[in-house]
Amino acid sequence: MACVTHAHKFAKLTGLSGRIMEHPKISVIIPIYNASDYLAEAIDSILQQTFTQFELLLCDDRSSDNSTSIAQAYADQDERVIFLQNERNMGVSATRNRLQQLAKGEYTAVMDADDIAHPNRFQVQYDFMQANPHVVCCGSNHRLIDDKGRVITTLALPEVDEEIQSRALAGHGSICHPAAMIRSEAILQVGGYDPDFKSALDLDMWLKLGEVGELYNIQQTLLDYRIHDKSISGSKSQQQRDNARKACERAWARRNIQGHFEASDMWRPQSDKDSRLHFMLKYGWWSLGEESPEAAVHYSWEALKLSPFKLECWKLFLLSLKLNGKLNKTRVKHLPE
Repeated sequence: MACVTHAHKFAKLTGLSGRIMEHPKISVIIPIYNASDYLAEAIDSILQQTFTQFELLLCDDRSSDNSTSIAQAYADQDERVIFLQNERNMGVSATRNRLQQLAKGEYTAVMDADDIAHPNRFQVQYDFMQANPHVVCCGSNHRLIDDKGRVITTLALPEVDEEIQSRALAGHGSICHPAAMIRSEAILQVGGYDPDFKSALDLDMWLKLGEVGELYNIQQTLLDYRIHDKSISGSKSQQQRDNARKACERAWARRNIQGHFEASDMWRPQSDKDSRLHFMLKYGWWSLGEESPEAAVHYSWEALKLSPFKLECWKLFLLSLKLNGKLNKTRVKHLPE
């Protein structure tokens, strides 16, 4: 009874909703800001993990949509879910740090409010971290999906520490942030997320963690990473590039090395026609290679609308229609009688 009373007092003092799990192995941290379109799917993907010894910490950063009511409903229904809300908008770094201070797990599983964790993600990462105490952070390969959940492509990331750190020091995102599992003590050791970074906070974290231990990417696909116009990478691309350079420059100074920043190109579409055409074609060809016909048709059509006289757009569109028809025939052929 004393433990229960203490837990309720703690919840009252911190503004938490939900019950307190005493000894979770993993603390899952999700900052929330105007994520109502995707939040339920993201939370469901965590609650459906095959590994169950976790707590899920949610913090709303003063959303103006109904994210708060969605998160509160999950906290009311599942004892592993803890929900709190910032008194003012603090930004993603400060919100993550606030949640980290409450985390009780040996490991912190990073997650975003618009992505989807595969059911075996935690089990695979937990087993790996337990077997490799020299590794402070492990990520994984991931699929790119869009706002409608259409699969665009699967991205494989560098596996070993040397290559991950080399790419990070040049400004490249060498670990997928919402696919990362980190030793909680290592996050505290490097001082958490830097509130100065409104974007590229993940790159800054990898560079700091790389100075206290090894980094690794599991060569399995454990997450669906959603790209859409409202995401930080979609809406603040230039800020992200500037902050990435800043993070690298700080790391070069800490390590006393002469670095070279390579990641100057935008990795998401900009507002101009040429940029949008480039990425619509890129996403279309990726989707075609992934045998994802719905996405291939969608992005090839978007490219055609931007440049209706460009031969490549028509080639991609016709191949996408052909793939769509081929796969539809296969599905009909294999329907149960």
